Amino acid sequence: MVDAILGLQWGDEGKGKIVDYFAPNYDIIARFQGGPNAGHTLYVDGKKVVLHQIPSGAFHQNTINLIGNGVVLDPVTLQKECAKVAEFGVDVKKNLFISHRTHIILPTHRALDKASELQKGHDKIGSTLKGIGPAYMDKTGRNGLRVGDLLDKSFTTSYIKLRLKHQRLLDNFNFQEDISAWEEEFFEAIEFLRSLNIVNGEYFINEKIAAGKKVLAEGAQGSMLDIDFGTFPFVTSSNTTTSGVCNGLGIAPQKIREVMGVTKAYCTRVGSGPFPTELEDATGEELRKLGNEFGATTGRPRRCGWIDLVALKYACMINGVTKVIMTKADVLDKFKELKLCTGYEVDGKSSEYIPFQMTRHQIQPVLKGMPGWDTDTTAITSYTALPAKMKEYVDFINGYTGVKVSHISNGPGRDQIVTV
Repeated sequence: MVDAILGLQWGDEGKGKIVDYFAPNYDIIARFQGGPNAGHTLYVDGKKVVLHQIPSGAFHQNTINLIGNGVVLDPVTLQKECAKVAEFGVDVKKNLFISHRTHIILPTHRALDKASELQKGHDKIGSTLKGIGPAYMDKTGRNGLRVGDLLDKSFTTSYIKLRLKHQRLLDNFNFQEDISAWEEEFFEAIEFLRSLNIVNGEYFINEKIAAGKKVLAEGAQGSMLDIDFGTFPFVTSSNTTTSGVCNGLGIAPQKIREVMGVTKAYCTRVGSGPFPTELEDATGEELRKLGNEFGATTGRPRRCGWIDLVALKYACMINGVTKVIMTKADVLDKFKELKLCTGYEVDGKSSEYIPFQMTRHQIQPVLKGMPGWDTDTTAITSYTALPAKMKEYVDFINGYTGVKVSHISNGPGRDQIVTV
C-alpha cells in the first residue's frame, strides 16, 4: 500500500512537517523526485531542522527512508545533512537507503546552473543554483552518472568524460570561476556515499509492498512547478505530481491509495514566474512577516498572496487528490478580512482554467471577500473548538475544489495540527 504527500502550490507548503506527522503510521518514507532545492522544515525536540534530500521520516527510529531514482542527489549536501541528523542520535547507515538508479549532481552541474542563470539576465528562472536542472538534462540526454555507477571501477573515467563535456559548455558561457574546491569536497563525499545502503530501489520497495509494508511517498516542490503541468518555463525539472511517484520509485499506479495534497491557507512563491494573487503591498508584507516566509534552502523572501482556488482545484484534478491538508492557517489569525481567488480575468475574459502559457496573458484574479476569524488558534487541538469563521473559510475551499480538507496545521510544532 502506497500513499503520497505532495505540494499543491509553488512549493514551500510545509510538506516536511506533514510527512513527519504521518510518518509513525508508515514503515517506509520514500522521496520520489527533486533534489537539494527542497527545504523540508521540521521541529525535533524544539529544534529546527531543514532536510534537503533525506526523507522527512528520518527522526522516527523504526522507519526506513528511501531516496528514489527520481531524485537527483548531491553527495556533498547529503554528507552534511547526514552529519546534522546524526547530532540527534539518528544512525543514517541503519535506516537510509538510496536507489542505485538515482542520478548524481556533479560540481560542473552546479557551475552550469550558475552560468546559465547569469546569462539569462532579467529572464532568469530563479534557480536555487544547486545544479538540479543540468543534472536532469544529463539524465534525459542519457549522459548522467548514477549512484550505482559508484560501485563500478570505471566511475572516475566516466566522471572525467562528462566533466570535459561540461567544460566545453562552460567555455561557451565564458564561465571563469574556479571549481576545484567543489571537486575536492565532491570526491570526499563520494567516498561517504559509497558507505551507505545502495539498493536496487524498484525491487527493494516493491518487495516491501508485497510483504504488507506501508509506504509514504514524499514529494518536493509543488504541482504548479511541475515540468509538464506547472507555470512553464518557470518550473522545476521534474514531475512533482502523482505520476512522479510511479516514475520516481518504480511503483505501479494501482499501488497508490491516498493522495494527500498540501496547501497553505494562502499562497507563496519563491523566484520568478506568474503569481496571479500576489500582494505587493502592506498586506503581502504582513503575510510574509507573520508566516516567516523566507526560503528554507535559499533564505530568499517569498512572494505572498491570497489563496488561489483556480490553481488549487487544477492541482487537485491533475493529482487525483483524495484529501487536502491545510498548513499555516494560524498565519491568518490576525486578519479581519480575507480574500480568495475564485476565477481569473484572462485578457478581459472570465475563466476558471489555468492558461497554457500564463506569461503571454494579462491575468487578474477575481477575489471573493470573507471575514477573518481574528482569533489566536495556535493552542486549539480539536476541530469543534476552531472559530466558526475559520470553518466557513475551509468549507468554501472544500466546495470549490470538490476535495475536503482533512487536517489543519495551526503552528510549526509537531502537535499543532487539527483533524477535521
